[in-house]
Amino acid sequence: MELFRFKAVFLQQHINRVLGLLCCVVALIACHTKNEVLPFYNTSDFTAEWIKPGDPKYKNIHTIDTFKMQNQLGHLITKDSLDGYIYMANFIFSTCPTICPRMTNNLQIIQNTFANNKQVKLVSFTVMPWIDSVSILKIYGENHTINPNKWYLLTGNKERIYNLGRQSYFSERRLGLQRDSSYFLHTESMLLIDKSGRIRGIYNATQKPDIERATADIKLLLDE
Repeated sequence: MELFRFKAVFLQQHINRVLGLLCCVVALIACHTKNEVLPFYNTSDFTAEWIKPGDPKYKNIHTIDTFKMQNQLGHLITKDSLDGYIYMANFIFSTCPTICPRMTNNLQIIQNTFANNKQVKLVSFTVMPWIDSVSILKIYGENHTINPNKWYLLTGNKERIYNLGRQSYFSERRLGLQRDSSYFLHTESMLLIDKSGRIRGIYNATQKPDIERATADIKLLLDE
C-alpha cells in the first residue's frame, strides 16, 4: 500500500514537472513571436526603434514622402497607389553593368515568392530618367520577366527621384543627406516599406542572404 502511494506521488510530481516545462515552452514561444515584430527606422543611420501604438512617438514615425511617377506601362503611380501594400524599393538604371543586374535578379526571387500574394509589391526607381523612358523600362521589364502589375519600374523627374532616394528612403544612409541631385545616386540598398509607408528594413539587394532575410521579414509584416 505504501509502495502504491509512493508511486502515485512520484507520478504526480513527474506530471507537474512536465506541465511546468510545457508552460515555459509556451511562454518562450510567445516571447519569441513578440520579439519578431520588425522595428521602425526613422533616421538615416538606421537605428532600430520598436514603437508601440500607444507610444507618443507612434504618430511621428518617419514615412515616405509623396511622389508621382510613371511606370513601365505609362500608368501614374503615386505614394497613395502603394498605401495598404507592403513593398520593396530600390534604385536602378537600365544600362547599369554592375550591381543593378544582380539586384534585379535577386528581386525576381521576391517577386516569384510572393507571386500570388496581392499585398506585396516591388518598386524600382530609375536614377537615369533622362535615358530610362517609359518605353525603355517596358523593354527592360520584359527582358527580366518582370510582372508590371506586381513590380513597378518608375521614371520621372530626376531631382524628385534623387530627393526621395536620399531624404525619404535613406538609400545612401547618412552620406545621402549631404548630397543633391548633382551627385549620381548609385546604391545597392533595398528598403522594406510597410502598408503605412514606413521603413521596416534595409538590405543589400546584391546579396542572397539578405534576400532570404527580406523574404522572412515580409512574411512577418503580413502577419503584423
